Parts: sequence; C-alpha cells; structure tokens
Amino acid sequence: MPRRFDHTVPSTLAASEVHAALTTEQYWTDRLEAVGGPKAQLNDVTVSGDDADSRTVSVSMTQAIAEEFLPGAITSIRPGDLIIHRTESWGSLDAQGASGTFEAKVEGAPASITGTLALRSKGSASSLTATGQAEVKVPIFGGKIEQAVIEQVLALIDAEQEFTDTWAPEHL
Repeated sequence: MPRRFDHTVPSTLAASEVHAALTTEQYWTDRLEAVGGPKAQLNDVTVSGDDADSRTVSVSMTQAIAEEFLPGAITSIRPGDLIIHRTESWGSLDAQGASGTFEAKVEGAPASITGTLALRSKGSASSLTATGQAEVKVPIFGGKIEQAVIEQVLALIDAEQEFTDTWAPEHL
C-alpha cells in the first residue's frame, strides 16, 4: 500500500522569483551540480513561453544515492547505489503561484514516488508544498522502504529549496 506525504518548505523569495528560477535552464544545471549528488545528470530541460509569467518547464534528470548513504532496510534488499530517474514539470504563474508535478523511479527496483507541487505566495515570501506517495512493491519490507524513501526525498526537497533561495537573487 503506498505511503502518502505532504511537506511544505517556506521560502524568503516571492513566488514570482522562485518561478522565474524554476523556468530557467541554467538554474537546473546549477541545482543539479550543487545538490544532485555524485553521478547526477541533467537529461533534458524544456522551457516554453514568451514572458516570465507564462513560462513552463519540463525537466528530466538522473541521480544516484551511494550505497553507504542508504538505510539498511534498502540495502538489505537491493545492494549497491540507487539510480533514480526523476522528472519535474511546472506550469505558468498566476496570482496564487504555480503548480507542478514530479515523479521518481528507482532503476531496477519496484519503487516509485509521484506527486504534485504547489508554489504559493505568502505575502512577500512563498512556500512550496509537495504532496505525493511512495510505493515500494516488496512484500513485508515495502512500508519500511517507503518511509526511508520519503525521508530522503523530503531532505532533498529542503536542500533544493535552500539552493533556490540562494541562487535566484544572484542570477535573476
């Protein structure tokens, strides 16, 4: 049974500033280099739209988590580094903010995480909420692995938002 999560990260930046970063190709290159981990690879970034508010983005990347950083619940079932194929997409900006989706699949394992993203204005600041579910189709140990996957993903979301808060003021 999939394990659900709902995680909100505050940002000191306005939603328009976060959205501007998210819809800039250089942002994705820099973010993956800074917080993507070893062997991270940006596979594709497609930015569409003529002005800042109407821009959308679709991103595909590959990341790896080294075996030594994985919980025992995962390595006992699947030894070695985890190779993760991720996609993330963001729609245009409106008065409330922007919405997106994400997906991550573990190569060679019956594990995935999917969900939605909501960037919302909070006065002069904003927040990013990720809502989704992790599913690991492994009898008996699936729930433990799902919890470990969620913990890793939430830590990554926090690190990525921290990167955005630093990157955007320096590059936009």
